[in-house]
Amino acid sequence: MIVLGLTGSIGMGKSTTAAMLAEEGVPVNDADQVVHDLYRSEAVAPVAELFPDVIVGGAVDRQLLSANLAKNPAKFRELEAIVHPLVRTREKAFLDRQRDLGQDLVVLDIPLLFETGAQDRVDRVIVVSCDPEVQRARVLARPGMTEEKFQLILARQVADSEKRAKADYVIDTGHGLDTARAQVRTIVRELREQAKRTNHA
Repeated sequence: MIVLGLTGSIGMGKSTTAAMLAEEGVPVNDADQVVHDLYRSEAVAPVAELFPDVIVGGAVDRQLLSANLAKNPAKFRELEAIVHPLVRTREKAFLDRQRDLGQDLVVLDIPLLFETGAQDRVDRVIVVSCDPEVQRARVLARPGMTEEKFQLILARQVADSEKRAKADYVIDTGHGLDTARAQVRTIVRELREQAKRTNHA
């Protein structure tokens, strides 16, 4: 089974690309969704110890959490020390399940793939990218996004040029959905062929 890592900086079109991969029948483990689920389950108690005022109705309120982190950026590390091991446990369960089902190709959608060293846990990496102007327009169009918040997020991410250099595949999402979808299909076809050859070897 080939494990494909999917990543890209904010506003590059990663979620859209993940949806396209899923449409091609490739199981996708979405790290963001996993974190979302954890913030309503296992992560609540440990996060409450670190940020007691971000728990609302028994769950972590992500907006309160990000406001809190903006004021205390040093606490990012402590939060990551809580969340990352929990995400890894869920990820392992996903991979075991897909292996049991006999899948030839799966995707781990990991926003901070290079930043957290997750490239060591995957066989290939897709980086989604587009021109900085397109990225900026997409991000600033998001509700509640400010220039300051955007810069703070960018500062925590490996530069796009560096991600592209480290990637096995780069999908350019700046030229419309059809072009991106065609790139996704080509990659999936190529990797499925590789998986088939490996299985027959």
